[in-house]
Amino acid sequence: MTVAVPNRSSRLKSAPATHTAEGTRTLAIDIGGTGLKALILDAKGGPLTDRAKVATPRPATPKAVLDALWTLIEPLGDFDRISCGFPGVVTDGVIKTAVNLHPDWKDFPLAQTFVDRTRRPARVLNDAGVQGFGVIEGRGLEMVITLGTGMGTALYIDGHYVPNIELAHHPFRGPKTYEDLVGAAAYAEVGKKRWRKRVHRVIEQILPIFNPRILYIGGGNAKHLKEKLPPQVKITSNVAGLLGGIALWNEPGLAEREKK
Repeated sequence: MTVAVPNRSSRLKSAPATHTAEGTRTLAIDIGGTGLKALILDAKGGPLTDRAKVATPRPATPKAVLDALWTLIEPLGDFDRISCGFPGVVTDGVIKTAVNLHPDWKDFPLAQTFVDRTRRPARVLNDAGVQGFGVIEGRGLEMVITLGTGMGTALYIDGHYVPNIELAHHPFRGPKTYEDLVGAAAYAEVGKKRWRKRVHRVIEQILPIFNPRILYIGGGNAKHLKEKLPPQVKITSNVAGLLGGIALWNEPGLAEREKK
C-alpha cells in the first residue's frame, strides 16, 4: 500500500544531496506511540540540529503520521539519507506490526515511501533496535528494553543486531504480557511506585534468561526508575533513539539484505 502525501515542500522532494564540512548528513527519525522526533546527524553521529518533536497524531494512520513528519523535518535543513526507528516489527523497510499506532501500517513500505518522497536512501528498523545502536559497546551479548508507550526489545551479539525480538507481547504474569504490565497505560493505571516494582520484576526475569553482559533501559519512562539496579543494568538517554540512526548505515547485515 502506498499513501499519497501532499507535497508541502519541493525542496524535500527534489533537492540534490548536500555534503558539507560535516560530511554526510543523516536525518534521524524516531516514530513513537506518543511522539515523533527528528534531528540531523553529522558523519560521526553527532547532532547538527536540536531535536524537533511533535505529538503522534491520532488516529496514527500512515498518512497522518507522515503528514506530521514532513512538517516536523522541513525546518531541519538538507540531508543525504534517512534513518528511522519504528515501534513494531520491520522487515526490509516494510512495517509488519504497529500495535500502538494503527492497523493500516501492516505491510506499509515505509523505507520506500521515504525514498519516493525525498529522493534519498532510507533505512527503517525497529525503534528499540535503533536506540540500542546509540548506546551499545559492541562486545558480547548486549540487550535493550525501552519503556514508553509500550515496551521495546533489542538484542545484539558483538555489536550485530538480532532483528524483531518482540518480548513485549510474550505472557509475563498469567494472561498479561510484559507490555500490559509496564507500558504507559499500566504506569498511568497503577502509579509510579507499583510500576517501578513491576519493572524490577521484568529485569529479574530477563537477566537469567538472556544473560546479557549489559542490559540497557531506555525510553521516555526510564527516567522514573530511581531505585538501585543490578550492576549490569544501565539507564540510557532517550535521545539515543535518534543518535543510533547513524549505525544503520554501518551495519553490514542491513546493507546485505538491501541487495537481495
